[in-house]
Amino acid sequence: MTKPGAYVGEILLLYLGVVACATSVIFIKQSTVHPALVPAYRLAIASLLMAPAFFRESRKHAGWLTGRRFAGLFLGAFLLALHFIAWTAGARLTPSTNGTLLVNLAPVVMPFILFFQLGERLSRREWIGTALSFAGILWLAASDYRFDRAHCLGDLLCFVAMLLFAFYLVIARVLRDIPSIWLYSVPLYAMAALISLALAAPFAQVVELYPAHEYLILCALALFPTIGGHTLVNRAMRNLRGQTVTLATSTQFVFAGVLAAAFLGETTPASVYPAAALVAAGALVVILSKPPATGPGQANIQGDAT
Repeated sequence: MTKPGAYVGEILLLYLGVVACATSVIFIKQSTVHPALVPAYRLAIASLLMAPAFFRESRKHAGWLTGRRFAGLFLGAFLLALHFIAWTAGARLTPSTNGTLLVNLAPVVMPFILFFQLGERLSRREWIGTALSFAGILWLAASDYRFDRAHCLGDLLCFVAMLLFAFYLVIARVLRDIPSIWLYSVPLYAMAALISLALAAPFAQVVELYPAHEYLILCALALFPTIGGHTLVNRAMRNLRGQTVTLATSTQFVFAGVLAAAFLGETTPASVYPAAALVAAGALVVILSKPPATGPGQANIQGDAT
């Protein structure tokens, strides 16, 4: 049986990662670097900063990189690179409310991905939590989504980014047998940086001098939403049920709204509050349910079937 203290610790680390991920939209909107280059730079910086932990762990786990794991890491890196490019471009082309709504559709598609990829079925409480969160998303859509032909491309990119993010998260679950999160994250980020750079090369000047504040923004993107955000969310996918993680990440727009108000002066529409309450309630229904039994080194895939 999962120890309650360990389960609470995993949830706290997951939400620390969610808050860190929420900072990304703040930095992205303040940067003018080409949207295909932003992921390349942030991922390259993150890989360099995390490299010492990677080499330490690789010495402890010699021979950990098998052909299957390399293939999985490459697929995850490809999905992550495409997700970052689509999200960076989409966030700049559509209102924040539209982008937030579309990205937070992940809990709706994740159950199907988990079932077809891993055979993981949702428990009754997870279905209830998902329904509550989806009700909050629908509330937000009905009150704040603004259809505008000028924003169609941005909306489409945000929707594609959501799908890519959901599939990318599942890779962390498939490769949870990799003995360390550092051995998973660092090569994945490094490969995603190279893929992003290759995809950016035909459309942007790869080597270019930017103002000093642009480099600060790129470093912030590497430190907070990448190392502090994606790494902790990927860690949670290894140790918690997939839908628990996805529902937690769907509350990201609440933290993003607070940060946008504090740093960008954006006002939060009144309709966001009941939507946030429903999404948070959905996450809590799942999180506060009894942690399922799990064996050593295994993710909690059995679930509470009540």
